Amino acid sequence: MDQNDSTKQISYLVAALKAPRVTDAASRLATQARDANWSIEDCLAAAMEREVSARQAPGFELRIHAAGLPTRKSLEDFDFDVQSSVRGAVAALVSDAYLHMARNIVPLGPTGTGETHLAIGLAIAAVRQGHRILFAPAGEWVTLLSEAHQRGLLGPELARLRHFPLLVVDEVYCLPFEQESANLFLQLVSLRYERASIILTSNLPFSVRGGVLGDQVVAAAMIDRIVDHTDLITLKGPSYRRSGRGVDNLPSVMLTADDNS
Repeated sequence: MDQNDSTKQISYLVAALKAPRVTDAASRLATQARDANWSIEDCLAAAMEREVSARQAPGFELRIHAAGLPTRKSLEDFDFDVQSSVRGAVAALVSDAYLHMARNIVPLGPTGTGETHLAIGLAIAAVRQGHRILFAPAGEWVTLLSEAHQRGLLGPELARLRHFPLLVVDEVYCLPFEQESANLFLQLVSLRYERASIILTSNLPFSVRGGVLGDQVVAAAMIDRIVDHTDLITLKGPSYRRSGRGVDNLPSVMLTADDNS
């Protein structure tokens, strides 16, 4: 059976099953499956996930609203025609396998190259798969923890956050942490270590982040917990905001790094 016949067969079968979203997703998923060397089971699961997500749209919207995302930019917003080599890396992250393994993701690159875009896209993908997530800039996380600490409610707040499979900490580089704030943030990271995932965006390499986190000892302890089980995504190139080309066409170079790479 050639590709055209297969497409017609898929259209007929999904119509019989009353699952039209499978047809809509089939072409894109087929490309992702080939690029990422998915098994037949992986591809079928991804197609069914699109249909289930659409049928559960009211729940999806509630989770998106509660997530605190600044905007909606999916992983599909990246222009893979500009940088085709990233297709496989991105496709591998669409799955929620990293959440089940309590792995972290660190998009790292110069300001304006797409760190936040990628974090939002991964967060939306997690929400589509039924996960509850929370997104906030680093400064807002610090404020949340500091206020809870001042009210004597840090323990309950950390316990509440523990129930979220994914937290996204954006723009860690934007402000220096005072030592107390850095210690509070370390408690959050430590609580989630090997239990739940964090996405953390930054334009600073780990080697110079101690100054941002206020204390080299605290920074070392935090970085050790973050990078121990991390997929590092390195974005390269000039800022697309400054160049006037927009942020929907982001050529990037992505590396998946394992422990301490």
